[in-house]
Amino acid sequence: MADPYGEGGGHDGYGYQADYPLQEEDAASDVTEGHDEEDQMYEGEYQGIPHPDEVKGAPRTKLAVSELEELSEQYEDIMEDCGHGKFQWTLFVVLGLALMADGVECFVVAFVLPSAEKDLCLSNAEKGMLGLTVFLGMMVGAFLWGGLADKVGRRRCLVVALAINCVFVFLSSFAQGYGFFLFFRLLSGVGIGGTVPIVYSYFSEFLQMDKRGEHLSWLCMFWMIGGIYASFTAWGIIPRYGWGFSMGTEFQFHSWRVFVLVAALPAIASLVGLTFMPESPRFLLENAKHDEAWMILKQVHDTNWRAKGQPEKVFTVTHIKAPKTAEDEFIEIQSATGTAVQRWAVRSLTLCKLVLRNVASLLSAELRFATLFMAIIWFCMAFSYYGLSVWFPDMIKHLQYEEYESKVKVFHKERVENFHFNFSLENQIHKEGEYIHDKFISIEMKSVKFESSLFEDCRFEDIRSTDTVFENCTIRSTVFYNTDLWEEKFIDCKMENTTFEHNKYGCHLDTVEENDVLIYLVSFLGSLAVLPGNIISALFMEKIGRVKIIGGSMLISAGCTFFLFLSFSQSAIIAMQCLFCGVSVAAWNGIEVVTVELYPTSKRATAFGVLNALCKLAAVLGSSIFASFVGITKVVPILLSFTALVCGGLVALKLPDTRERILQ
Repeated sequence: MADPYGEGGGHDGYGYQADYPLQEEDAASDVTEGHDEEDQMYEGEYQGIPHPDEVKGAPRTKLAVSELEELSEQYEDIMEDCGHGKFQWTLFVVLGLALMADGVECFVVAFVLPSAEKDLCLSNAEKGMLGLTVFLGMMVGAFLWGGLADKVGRRRCLVVALAINCVFVFLSSFAQGYGFFLFFRLLSGVGIGGTVPIVYSYFSEFLQMDKRGEHLSWLCMFWMIGGIYASFTAWGIIPRYGWGFSMGTEFQFHSWRVFVLVAALPAIASLVGLTFMPESPRFLLENAKHDEAWMILKQVHDTNWRAKGQPEKVFTVTHIKAPKTAEDEFIEIQSATGTAVQRWAVRSLTLCKLVLRNVASLLSAELRFATLFMAIIWFCMAFSYYGLSVWFPDMIKHLQYEEYESKVKVFHKERVENFHFNFSLENQIHKEGEYIHDKFISIEMKSVKFESSLFEDCRFEDIRSTDTVFENCTIRSTVFYNTDLWEEKFIDCKMENTTFEHNKYGCHLDTVEENDVLIYLVSFLGSLAVLPGNIISALFMEKIGRVKIIGGSMLISAGCTFFLFLSFSQSAIIAMQCLFCGVSVAAWNGIEVVTVELYPTSKRATAFGVLNALCKLAAVLGSSIFASFVGITKVVPILLSFTALVCGGLVALKLPDTRERILQ
């Protein structure tokens, strides 16, 4: 039998189909060779697995269900025998770094935009599109890699997804044009989008039932660490404008590009770590790869007990049920015919069909209500969380702008003649002024507006400006030399004998604003505030239960939103953000644990991918809607987030308790 995803045997890769050493007449692994049939069952071996001869003639569907139930129970017993130790903690760190990379990706664009918009000459529409594109890429990635992970393998898909992210992050840091930068960030988002669905599915399959909720919650902390890492590195790198180089005027590599590269380090570290990690044995068993699964389980067992000082403890399992599904047979028939190109085409088409069939099965009779409830909960939580995550910093910027605007200096009907302006002008409005024989030489103009003013026989030279306009002015016999005052900065102005010489072009020549430390501080505090909620939810996930933690946290978060009516200062908004993030993280932890436990192994990553894609869609809608009301009203964002959180919290209370449920 040919291996559809590798040229060697089933041991060379982790595809979803391989050579089958197990036939129905000989279900035992090669590791039991030499034992008599009666000797295969002895004290210490897991019982309860019927011999294939005993179940011959049973209906195919009932047989498959029975085999999967028996496999679930036996696998749980095996994981308990393997224990929780060094192997799980090593995998915990490796997968945590992948989750950390996902957290970093969500912050990168927000941190680089203030600098990148000057480097890439971005308009407001282009800046909005850049933020939107990253989430769209992550949405596509979650759906794509989640579906493939159930058919090709958790480890293989995670390695490819992280590799794609690293490659396109590297390319985006060197992209000089907006189009290329947007395209590369889109593809890097597609790569990193696969981490969340795969990481939780992958890690859960190495955990025994009583450890699952707690340790999946601890894993969530890496997303918080990603936010802290992004905040610190951005603050430490982006304001250091000297950390870069240029090659003429065509190639610029400023400090924000250095930050983009540094932000990829968690993904690179996880990618390296994954090369030493095995595939999920549960996935291999579901796909009839008995020998590979047995070897990995033995590795887990021996690693843990050796680290605990008991190397003599023997892995006693010799027989594991490995069901062979109808989908496997379908692949075998299709891949055994035609030329190599035809086989590749049929194999790819078949894989797509199987992924889509798996997605459609989430709405089957036994999973329909679970999927509907989880979709509502994911959407409501993401809509409120990401919407407010954008609203908080935008409100802070709005309050800063209002404070700045309140300090504006207004000059009315001033007359300045034969004066040399050699100092910067900032936050000023000049109305109906007259400027005769004046010189504006080597100065900066920031937020300056000239209204209905007269400039006669003046000279502007070496001017750098930001938010500076001339409106309804008359400009006579005036020279603009080496300035960035372009035609669009003169609104309804009358030009008489005016000349422009050697104008500056390029947004990067605009005034370099000091990076506001507050943007990094707000992100850092928001990420750090997650820590108490993470610890509490991890410690009480098994005691209180997933359902109560999700429902309670979402309802408490809804209550917190009403305090936003009292937030009239920057410090109050920051405090509300910390409170909201600290409470809502418990709900996120519970949602991710329940998503893992509600779905069977063959559909777990697919379901997680679909729900996470829905989450990213809700994030796009929430952030867009909430941002549009900044500076207009607080009422709409607060009521929207309150309604969504209450709705999601009430639906969560209808979920089944999965604490004592064996992974199906």
